[in-house]
Amino acid sequence: MNTRTIVVLGLATICGIAAAALTIRLQGSTVSGKTLPIVTAKVDISRGAKLSEDKLEIQQWPGDMVPEKAFTKIEDVLDRVAVVKILKGDTISKVKVAESDSKSGLAAQIPTGKRAYTIQTTKVATNVAGFILPGNHVDIILTLKGNYNDGTGGGSTTTLLQAVEILAIDQRLEAPAENKSDPSQLRSVTLLVTPQQAAQLDLGQNLGQLTLSLRNPEDRDEAITEPATLADLRFQQTPPVVDSVEAPESEAAPRDTMKYRIRTLRGNHPGEISVSTLE
Repeated sequence: MNTRTIVVLGLATICGIAAAALTIRLQGSTVSGKTLPIVTAKVDISRGAKLSEDKLEIQQWPGDMVPEKAFTKIEDVLDRVAVVKILKGDTISKVKVAESDSKSGLAAQIPTGKRAYTIQTTKVATNVAGFILPGNHVDIILTLKGNYNDGTGGGSTTTLLQAVEILAIDQRLEAPAENKSDPSQLRSVTLLVTPQQAAQLDLGQNLGQLTLSLRNPEDRDEAITEPATLADLRFQQTPPVVDSVEAPESEAAPRDTMKYRIRTLRGNHPGEISVSTLE
């Protein structure tokens, strides 16, 4: 037996002994550690569904691994409503279910102090190609028509609200299995907002057009935005033109004095200012 074979066998023996020791230690801690009964999901439970006894079961969990606010008795969970989708084997905790007196459906998922507001328009649901789903967070974009004399040049678009949670798409509280909605079938989007935000949405929906901008699920930070106006777009397309012409010779204006004529645009009204410089 050569040296290389001896080294390989030695390492294998050491690894085997270490694995066996770790297994014995874990088994010993499980046997000696205290366990607690925890209510878990026996099947997948949809968001908005009422919890019943046939969907729940009791499992023994190590005491130091029990999730915070977990339920230990099935009777304490019965008839509560799931506010998030609960997968089979997940623990049932107070953060995943509504209060015991809540009814099933959308109302049970509205926290105290919040409101559900529905935007009834096809375009608001289709402008991100059906990729918005219940549970997503979006920005609300408001577009208003203006006139040529109000400084906007005829219209403006602004970010009205940011990182708003979608409660439902049409009458659906859960995302479809393919994780995508059919844009042609979307008619409404229900959002979770404050009372003040609900008033802003209502005003925006009645006087302008609301659309959605989908956010990364981990991005909840508020972005600094400025309204976009038609006047801004016009200037981006055609910047002001500066013409340089030679000023007429006079006693007040020597031959080497240059006069600059600058064309301006406010809305759709052109203007012109002149600036003279003396070299």
